[in-house]
Parts: sequence; C-alpha cells; structure tokens
Amino acid sequence: MKIIKRSLSWILPIVIGLGLGMLVRQFWFTMVRVDGRSMQPNLQNNERVVAFKTGQIKAGSVVVFDAHGVSPDATTPNTVYVKRVIGMPGDTVTYTKTGQLYVNHRLIKQTYLKSSFQQTTGTYMANSHGQVTGWTLTSLAHDQPDWQLSAKPKNNRVPKGHYFVMGDHRSVSSDGRYWGFVPQRKMIGVVKAWPWQNRRQAINAYQP
Repeated sequence: MKIIKRSLSWILPIVIGLGLGMLVRQFWFTMVRVDGRSMQPNLQNNERVVAFKTGQIKAGSVVVFDAHGVSPDATTPNTVYVKRVIGMPGDTVTYTKTGQLYVNHRLIKQTYLKSSFQQTTGTYMANSHGQVTGWTLTSLAHDQPDWQLSAKPKNNRVPKGHYFVMGDHRSVSSDGRYWGFVPQRKMIGVVKAWPWQNRRQAINAYQP
C-alpha cells in the first residue's frame, strides 16, 4: 500500500497536469507552423506561431483556418492556412488600379506591406485586367473559376458568416482572390506573434 500511495503521489499530479494541458490546447490555443512564403515579410516559412481559438476576429487580424474544402490546393483534411482578414461579413471590398484598398468605401493603409510591388503589381490578378481597372469581390468571383466552390458576393459584399482573406506576400499567396471566402466554421484561431519576433507589431497591433 505504501508503494502504491507513494507512486500515486507523483503519478497523479502528472496525469492531472497533462489532462489540463490537453484541455487548454483543445479549447484555448494551438501551435501552427507557417508553411510557405505567403505571409512574408511579417511571418516566415517554417516559423511557429500560436493561434488563440477564443480570439476575436477583426479586420486586419492574422488568422489560421482549415483550408480543406476552401482552397483547391488544400487536398488533404486539416490543411491549415495563415492569412490576414481583409473583409469581415457584410463588408464591401474594392481594390483600385493605383493599388489602394477600400473597405466599406474607406481607404485602408496597408502598413504591413513594406513593398510597393506587393501593393500594386503583387496584388493584381495575373490572369485578369485588374492592373488596368482594379477589382472588386464581384469581379473576382466572375473572373476566377475556383470561386465556383465558394459563396458568391452580393452587391460586392462578403456574405454573412464568411471572411475575405489575403496573404501579405501578395505575389505568391494563394488566397481569397483566387478561391473566395472562408466560412466561419473553418476558422481555427487568431494568430499572436511572440515578443521576440521582429515584425510582431504587424501581427499583434495592426489596425486598419
């Protein structure tokens, strides 16, 4: 009995600690590895970030979502993407031929884009006339065949229960410009950068 009691005295706290840790991870946060260059220069390929599942999604938030069934490139379940929220449910989104982003007719200063190329040429569609005319959600949905998988915008608005996202490295990012909106049910959490990450302000404190 003494051996059992002695064993339980150190086994039980470990079991409880592991259980609490699993519960916290299940309901509070998850660790995610950034795959690819689509969020450069603010997040790098293979960089690890924490996504808070209870975080409030806002315009400009960097989010993690399950891209399976959203992006045609995400062919396996539980493929996660890291992108930035550009349009909230009900928002209108317009991108001009001069490289300016308007959300609900308000100019958004994309201070997280450190390259003028990303704001202009990098954001335009390679197979569209966007460089000449700019684009809206409506024109993107019309021009891109992969949008057939997505909810369609009405009056250039993000549908209820959906988000429009883009990567910060626009010229290489596979994002909402190509395949449409992210349903709320696919959202996993809001990314927060670690204190030692160089460009944490562009992740944690950006306000459109």
